[in-house]
Amino acid sequence: MNSAMILYILGHVLRIEGVLMLLPALMGLVYNESQGWVFLGMAVALFLFGFAFSFKKPKNTTIYLKEGCVITALSWILMSFLGSLPFVITKEIPSLIDAFFETVSGFTTTGASIMPDVEILCHASQFWRCFTHWIGGMGVLVFLLAIIPMSGGSNINLMRAESPGPSVGKLVPKMRQTAALLYLIYFFLTALETMFLVFGCMPVFDSVCTAFGTAGTGGFGVYRDSMASQTAYIQWVVTIFMIMFGVNFNFYFFLLYRYVKKAVKMSEVRVYLAVILTSIAIISINIYHQIQSVGGSIRHASFQVASIITTTGFASTDFDLWPETSKIILVILMFIGACAGSTGGGIKVSRFIILFKSIGKELKSYVHPKSVSKITMDGSPVEHEVVRSVNVFFITFMVIFTISVLIVSLDSKGLVSSFTAVAATINNIGPGLEVVGPTQNYASFSVGSKLVMIFDMLAGRLEVFPMLMLFNPKLYLTKPLIARKVK
Repeated sequence: MNSAMILYILGHVLRIEGVLMLLPALMGLVYNESQGWVFLGMAVALFLFGFAFSFKKPKNTTIYLKEGCVITALSWILMSFLGSLPFVITKEIPSLIDAFFETVSGFTTTGASIMPDVEILCHASQFWRCFTHWIGGMGVLVFLLAIIPMSGGSNINLMRAESPGPSVGKLVPKMRQTAALLYLIYFFLTALETMFLVFGCMPVFDSVCTAFGTAGTGGFGVYRDSMASQTAYIQWVVTIFMIMFGVNFNFYFFLLYRYVKKAVKMSEVRVYLAVILTSIAIISINIYHQIQSVGGSIRHASFQVASIITTTGFASTDFDLWPETSKIILVILMFIGACAGSTGGGIKVSRFIILFKSIGKELKSYVHPKSVSKITMDGSPVEHEVVRSVNVFFITFMVIFTISVLIVSLDSKGLVSSFTAVAATINNIGPGLEVVGPTQNYASFSVGSKLVMIFDMLAGRLEVFPMLMLFNPKLYLTKPLIARKVK
C-alpha cells in the first residue's frame, strides 16, 4: 500500500475543498452574513492542513487499483465530514450526524435531506449546500486529475474508482486532457442552464443554486417545496437539463468533435431516451384524471420521470399522491438510473443492457448448445471481464440493499417507507414515498438508520466497491498477494 501517495492526494483534496469553500464565504460577505466568517475560517484551516500533507511529493507516485479505491473512499468521507462542520459551528444544523448526513447527501448528489425548511438557512449555507452537488457531480478526483500529473496508469485507476458506470476509458490520448474536457462540458452546460433560468425571471442566486442541483443531478434547492411553486417555463428548463446531465458525456464529446455517427450509434443513450419517453407517456395517461389537463399531465410526468431516472430528486408536485401504477414506474426508474459516464446515479442503463443481452445469450445457448456468440454494444464486443463485473455488481448491490432495508426497518416506518428510503439513498435520488416522500424528509429516522443510509449514499455514488474495499482485511497486508496495475 502506497500510504505516502494516499496522504499526498488527500492533502490535495483538502486544499481543493478549502479553496472551494471560499465561495460560500464570499456569499456571506455579499449578503452581510456572519456565517460567512465560519466558512472563511474553515477554508483557511483546510488549505493549511492540506498543504501540510501535500507539501512534499512522494518518490513513488504510482497508484494501483486498490490505492485508487482507498483514496476515493477516504476522500469522499473526509470531504463530507469536514464539509459538514460549518453547519454545526453555525448551529444551523446542530447535530453532527444530521449535518454529516446532509453533506454526504450533497456530495454524493443524493438530495436526501433532514431539513424541514431549507429556507431558514443563510445564503452562505444554502450556496454551500447546493454547491456540494456540483462538486460531487463530476467528482473532485476527476478535477484533481486535470491539474496534477501522475505516472503510468495511476490516472485511470483514480478515475475508474470514482467515475460512475461499468467501464471508464480515455476520450483523448491523455487522461488529464480527458478530465479537463469533461469539466469543460460540465461547466458549459451549468452556465447555459443558469442563463435560461435567469431569462425565466428566477433570481440569479436561486438560478445558480438550481443549476448546481441539476448539473450534479442532486436535487437540493433553495425552496421548501422544491420546484412546485415555479413557473411552467422554469420546470421545463429544469426537465430538459436534468435529461441532458443524465446522458453519457461521451455523447457530447462525439458531437463536439463532429463524430455524429458514433453519437447516434450509442445504444445506451437511445435506450435511456426510449425509457424516458415510454414512462412519460404511461404516467401522463395515468395521472390525467387527477391533473385534469393534458399539458399539465405531460409537464409533471416529464419533470418527475426526468428527476427520478437521472436521480436528481427535484419535485414539481407531490407524486406520493399519484396512482399506484405511476409510483411503481418511478420506483423502477430509481433503480435503472441514468447513463454511465453521466452525473446521474442508479444502477445505470448500460448495465441493464448488458444484463438483458446476457440473459438472451443464455437462452440462445439452451436452443443451440454448441453456438459461440458474443455480447456486443454499439457494434463492438463486450469483454467477458465487463460482463462478469456487471453480474458481480448486481449481486453485491442487491445484498447491500437487502441488508440496509432490514436494518432501516427496525425504525418501524413501514415497508414502503423503509424500502424507498434505502432505494432513494443507495441510488442517490433523495425523495422516496410516504415518510420520505417529496414533501417529507429523513429527520425522523434513528441515528443507526442514518448511518446506514450515509454508507448507502457513498456506496451508491462510488459504485459500491471502493467503499467495500475499506473493509477488506487483505488490503492492509504488508505484502499483498496481488498488486494489479491497469495500463
